[in-house]
Amino acid sequence: MSFNEFKFHPKIIAGIDACGFSTPTPIQKQAIPPILEGRDILGLAQTGTGKTAAFVLPLLQRLLDGPRKKVRALIVAPTRELAEQINDDISKMAKQTGLRSISIYGGVGKHPQIRAIRNGVEIIVACPGRLLDLLNDRAFSLGAVEALVLDEADHMFDKGFLPDIRRIIKQLPTKRQSLVFSATMPKEIRHLAESILKNPATVQINHTRPVRSISHVLFQVAKKRKTSLLKNIIQEKEMTSTLVFTRTKHKAKSLALQLQKAGYSAASIQGNLSQQKRQQALNGFKDGTFKILVATDIAARGIDVQGISHVINYDVPDTAEAYTHRTGRTGRAAHTGQAFIFAGREDSKMVSVIERTLGTKIRREETPGFVYDPREDLVEEKKERFTRQMPKRKKPAAGRRKAQHSGVFSLASAGRSSGRRSAQQ
Repeated sequence: MSFNEFKFHPKIIAGIDACGFSTPTPIQKQAIPPILEGRDILGLAQTGTGKTAAFVLPLLQRLLDGPRKKVRALIVAPTRELAEQINDDISKMAKQTGLRSISIYGGVGKHPQIRAIRNGVEIIVACPGRLLDLLNDRAFSLGAVEALVLDEADHMFDKGFLPDIRRIIKQLPTKRQSLVFSATMPKEIRHLAESILKNPATVQINHTRPVRSISHVLFQVAKKRKTSLLKNIIQEKEMTSTLVFTRTKHKAKSLALQLQKAGYSAASIQGNLSQQKRQQALNGFKDGTFKILVATDIAARGIDVQGISHVINYDVPDTAEAYTHRTGRTGRAAHTGQAFIFAGREDSKMVSVIERTLGTKIRREETPGFVYDPREDLVEEKKERFTRQMPKRKKPAAGRRKAQHSGVFSLASAGRSSGRRSAQQ
């Protein structure tokens, strides 16, 4: 099957060719026809399946007819990186159409975004917080929107955006096309989808099964030795472009710094960074300036970098779906990729869940000098438990400290005065 079978406008076909798309992916085959027909869609698909083009291409076809310089399509994304990525993809696919888009999110100035929208765009790609902020300021209207896309809806739920989404939807025309895409379907997302979709077509593409072109390897390692193991593996294995996942923002930052000090070209991308720093790190990873990018799950949404050779789960994720999202960033477009897991004693249950999702046992591998001894983790766990149970000594309040200090001073003074009186007597 080729894209020609969808009968896209020649200007859109030119964008498809410019992007280097050859044949539609499974989600594109299933989603594009009903979207072209104007139907609502509930799409279940993981990262790396080509879902952005699945909704952007038919939207461009729709927007080619009708008024220009009005906001006619709204795409809502959970992170700044994903909003930027979608906007970049639209720019490439819409290059010959004259249709314009903009991404809006927090962390940067409002006024350039407002000016760009008022100068005329047909598509807005937005994060919920900044979008709602601008709507509350009455900076522009969504009254002409014909199509709404909620991308990575499950992640919007994870970040607590659902109340914002409902407020945004209230400002949209009731007569519109609505498309909801999600990797998983928790009940809250299903309820949201049921409330905004009318007779939707459901498209489901192996949304929990990781890509088959990825090989999975598990390294058993004590918590305190993970960083040493990571440096050893980077040195020993051929890694052209490596994405490392940690559980916390603090760990992502500190691990990237440790790798930099060890002489590796590494950067971190996490929520505490300014938008400018996040973009610099992402651009550096894309152009090869940084060979290693350390990220949290939330910050990594929207990272769409070709040629990632390895994904390393420095910390085991909390769910099998998160593992699928992480590892789906390698092994794309028929290329092979490798996914490594660093796991200790406390990770055994989640590893079993991930193996059930994969449908196979993950291959165990050992690195010389890093033979795993579960007792190391047991000692660390006992230390952590002991530290948590230790009663915290309360610092005296400022007033009490001053009073205590004054009391000591006055007693000492009194003693000196008494001594002087005795000597005089």
